[in-house]
Amino acid sequence: MRDSKSMPTAKPSFFKIWFGAARPRTLPAAVAPVLVGTALAWHDLWLEKRTLSWPAALACLGFALLVQIGTNFANDYYDFIKGADTKERVGPRRAVAAGLVSPEEMKSAMMVVFMLAFIVGLSLLKYGGWPLLVVGISSIVCGVIYTGGPYPLGYNGLGDVFVFIFFGLVAVCATFFVQTGYVTQEAVLCAVGVGLLATNILVVNNYRDVETDRLAGKRTLVVRFGKRFARLQFGISLFVALTIPVHLMRMGFKPVVLLPVALAPLAWRHVQRLAAAEKPEELITLLGDTGKLLALYAILLSAGVLV
Repeated sequence: MRDSKSMPTAKPSFFKIWFGAARPRTLPAAVAPVLVGTALAWHDLWLEKRTLSWPAALACLGFALLVQIGTNFANDYYDFIKGADTKERVGPRRAVAAGLVSPEEMKSAMMVVFMLAFIVGLSLLKYGGWPLLVVGISSIVCGVIYTGGPYPLGYNGLGDVFVFIFFGLVAVCATFFVQTGYVTQEAVLCAVGVGLLATNILVVNNYRDVETDRLAGKRTLVVRFGKRFARLQFGISLFVALTIPVHLMRMGFKPVVLLPVALAPLAWRHVQRLAAAEKPEELITLLGDTGKLLALYAILLSAGVLV
């Protein structure tokens, strides 16, 4: 018999390659703000005796997912071109760096996905008007320059700001605005909570890749200010996000809006796991769990708002 170690590894299927390139662990960052924004809008529309537009809600979800996936494809392409994704990197496999997809194919896929996002975004103009065109184009452009262009955001410590703004403030408030025609203080507060938890996904990712990012000249906040700063940022973001429901209750929502506070023990465990991690491999699971925490937060917050 032939030694199994000497046998060539079979290439993954077309679906597995592109599903992996879409980075499913990051997709809660796209779904969560739309869920929360829709729940808040439903709450206000019910008080105003108006109905929610489900086609608009689904279009918001589709746009957010496509922008997230397009950004991930751009990241896969540009990180390979710039040398950030190497064999020394520890973490989920990158399609281009692993030789599963050519750089040209990934670049084409990125352009197709962003084009689809633009088309879906155009369908929202009848609900929110031309201001949404500015929001949509800005989201797509920033998705590209996150790792591409002459001044890539992710390479200059601005990746966290990008995620907080576009997957927090913009996504929640735009989803709310599409349904209601206005933005409230409650929507902004919820957007802050969602944005901070979405940013924590990036914090864990950059914490894991700090050494290879430093060698590639990718100056993330972890590279710039160190792991202690990243742990502090991670913990403060969790704390602030879990205080948002308290503020909502003080603003008139019923106590059931405090449901997300039940995640505090889990959040504390995440802080401990990040602090105790000594090897990049230990952070792979935490990365997925950070996305799950965001999803749970969004579900519980939405439920609390609706009830």
